[in-house]
Amino acid sequence: MVLMLLLFFVAVPLQATGSEPGQMLGAVVLLGIMACALVMSGNPWVFALLLVGLVMNGTAVVLRLHTPSRMDIMLAAGGWLILSVVLGSVVARLVFGPGRVNTHRVIGAVLLYLLVAAAFVAVYAFVGLFIPNAFAGLEIVDSPSNASNLIYFSFVTLTSTGYGDIAPVHPIARACCNIETIIGQLYPATLLARLVTLELEHRRERIAGRDASRGEHPGRGRRE
Repeated sequence: MVLMLLLFFVAVPLQATGSEPGQMLGAVVLLGIMACALVMSGNPWVFALLLVGLVMNGTAVVLRLHTPSRMDIMLAAGGWLILSVVLGSVVARLVFGPGRVNTHRVIGAVLLYLLVAAAFVAVYAFVGLFIPNAFAGLEIVDSPSNASNLIYFSFVTLTSTGYGDIAPVHPIARACCNIETIIGQLYPATLLARLVTLELEHRRERIAGRDASRGEHPGRGRRE
């Protein structure tokens, strides 16, 4: 989560200003995120998919150093989409699965929210590449500000802020924005309901265990 925050709010903005340290920082942080995901994945299929995403992003970085093109954007967006979907599915199972509510679960919930925004960054990149003028105020070209604009638009859409400087024009772009907006509205409510349910279940189990240790049937001692 720390690496994701560093990428979105430090490295990418610096990269958009044309700063060479920002570009290097962005590449290092992105590779760090991929490496952490590969290390933490215990499933061989998850590892294989993340490795494919890592190779795609690495190839995009190398190609961009020589001749920037649309292929760089496609490779980077594809690799980022694989990372977001695969890692998001793993984190979602841990966040919404059974167990006690703790700090790790809360951090995972924040990371999952960031991964949703990251996945739609890749989706908007593909839409902008294959559908000319799909967005008003946003052109998908291989430039230092491209990632910053896409991330900005994704978070604005996810949080339903809607400043109006960038807007979807094509029906497919609008449909994608609608989906992200719905997720952004439903996710906090669903997460809160799940966390409250898990906490209540934990308290009931704790009370039942305490009654069992005293030799009481759960609930019988309180009624008597």
